[in-house]
Amino acid sequence: MQRGAEAAGLDIVFTAPVTDHPASDAAGDHLGETSSQFWRDHQSSKVNAIRTRTLIEKSDFVVVRFGDKCKQWNAAFDAGYCAALGKPYTTLHDEGIVHPRKEVDAAAQGCCQSTGQVVETLRYVLQA
Repeated sequence: MQRGAEAAGLDIVFTAPVTDHPASDAAGDHLGETSSQFWRDHQSSKVNAIRTRTLIEKSDFVVVRFGDKCKQWNAAFDAGYCAALGKPYTTLHDEGIVHPRKEVDAAAQGCCQSTGQVVETLRYVLQA
């Protein structure tokens, strides 16, 4: 998607959630030892949320990507956060998961099935 936007000459700064699972799990480790994996996950999820929410709030437009390598629950939560903020977003997912994403798609300003469609949407928004 980013390469496609660059190839189209679009002046866009891309950010993304942390997709390195071990790094995400360790996001709160600097806050100290925890008594269980539950509390470690709880601590790290809060640190991750600071980052993700800040990036969503600062964004002009959000692409919420669903797929095999993107955690479904996190993406759905991010889409809901965008909807609650009134932040424009499009979803990006294969046709095979349209039905389980119907509510998320219903609140989106666009529903894309390829990165090329996302790039074309961005091009239209910026240059039309």
